[in-house]
Amino acid sequence: MSISPGSVTSQPHIALFPSAGMGHLTPFLRLASLLLSHNCKLTLITTKPTVSVAECTHISSFLSKHPEINHIEFHVPPMQHSDSISDDPFFIQFEATSRSAHQIHPLLASLTPPISAIFADLVVANGANKVAVDLGVRNYVVSTTSLKFLSLMAYLPILTTSDAAKLVDGAVEIEIPGLTPLPISSIPPPFFNADHGFTATLVSNAKALPFCNGILMNTFESFEPETLSAINNKRALSNLPSILPIGPLETYGLNMNDQTRYLPWLNDQPAESVVFLSFGSRTAMSKDQIKELSDGLERSGYRFLWVLKTKKVDKDEKEDLGEILSSSFLERTKNRGMVIKEWVNQQDILGNAAIGGFVSHCGWNSVMEAAGNGVPVLAWPQHGDQRTNAEVLEKAGLGIWDATWGWGGQRLAKQDEIQRKISELMTDEKLKSKAKSVGNEAKKATGNGGTSKNTILETIESLKQNVQTVLGTHKN
Repeated sequence: MSISPGSVTSQPHIALFPSAGMGHLTPFLRLASLLLSHNCKLTLITTKPTVSVAECTHISSFLSKHPEINHIEFHVPPMQHSDSISDDPFFIQFEATSRSAHQIHPLLASLTPPISAIFADLVVANGANKVAVDLGVRNYVVSTTSLKFLSLMAYLPILTTSDAAKLVDGAVEIEIPGLTPLPISSIPPPFFNADHGFTATLVSNAKALPFCNGILMNTFESFEPETLSAINNKRALSNLPSILPIGPLETYGLNMNDQTRYLPWLNDQPAESVVFLSFGSRTAMSKDQIKELSDGLERSGYRFLWVLKTKKVDKDEKEDLGEILSSSFLERTKNRGMVIKEWVNQQDILGNAAIGGFVSHCGWNSVMEAAGNGVPVLAWPQHGDQRTNAEVLEKAGLGIWDATWGWGGQRLAKQDEIQRKISELMTDEKLKSKAKSVGNEAKKATGNGGTSKNTILETIESLKQNVQTVLGTHKN
């Protein structure tokens, strides 16, 4: 199937509505780029203010590159910390955006041409669904996590009420009927408290999932085959609409002037000789853990590129490297390693021939980027969906992890443990072979005739046909 440039009258007009954080914004911008390449008209709704500087910078750069996108800044009424039992600025923004999402109605109702569909983050699914019903348009949820973790979120309304006993002390695993059980240790701590703001936000929005037209996923069939088959064949979570895997989503190619330092250095390193370490846009690592990691990394003897963060929100980053890492470490490793604190184009790094392994927090965008490039991963999950993502990654053959390291900050992973796992990551030939096989499958999925490419084409064609039907009805 192909989507022709065609008449503008049948061009789908899609409103994209992401939520807070780069982990949520990034897949939406990648999806936007994909939709533009298939002749869709787009309206991008972004919340104001953003939590991080990175979000603001990326939105501005993306819109500058794509002036054809209609941009709506949605001013979210602020929530006071006292209104939420969470002190996480991203959780607070999730709650605030979720509570006010229905207020986008007049902003979308006045658009010309009228919108054909809303593609919304799960965090705003309830409000987006109400608006879609009122406007008489289709509504799709865009999931920014693994299908396995989405399954847990979809089950939350039951898990926090009639099945709440499953979360009591002593439970070893959580069983969602029809799916492989999840270890209790992989359940995010907020989920044990139904009144936690983050949990309550997800529960209210998960209830809207059965009413949307489909769930678009940044994953591919061969990466999560069992879960995908169980849900789409109605053996599990039978109330959900079709799961539509369209990943790995490709990058949107912004020039952020960030490559002057690390890419030339990487280009000078031997093939598969460098360990890349990055723990995402909102993971703050303690100074004690940074010390153990730096010692373990040095002891491993491998070349490395390390993106370092000490604060959850980038605008709070004040310390320079010399205040975080010892000057002696930086001096001893200057000829074989690079530590940087600024934003990097992770996809470009993972696609560089010098990268031999990736030490990652297992945010889902990072997992899909590693999968797309066939780079083996040492998973070090820190919070949220990341332990579940690590299990998915390991089962798919893309990486390894040590579940005993716990959540970020739960215990101090020691330098000797870190050294051993990095050495395993860089020397295990079976792991490397499996990772490359995953990379090949990812490329097949997004290539011509691939499952992910066909899925997005079919979704766009369905929207296009719906526009033509609506126009025909109006003419009659």
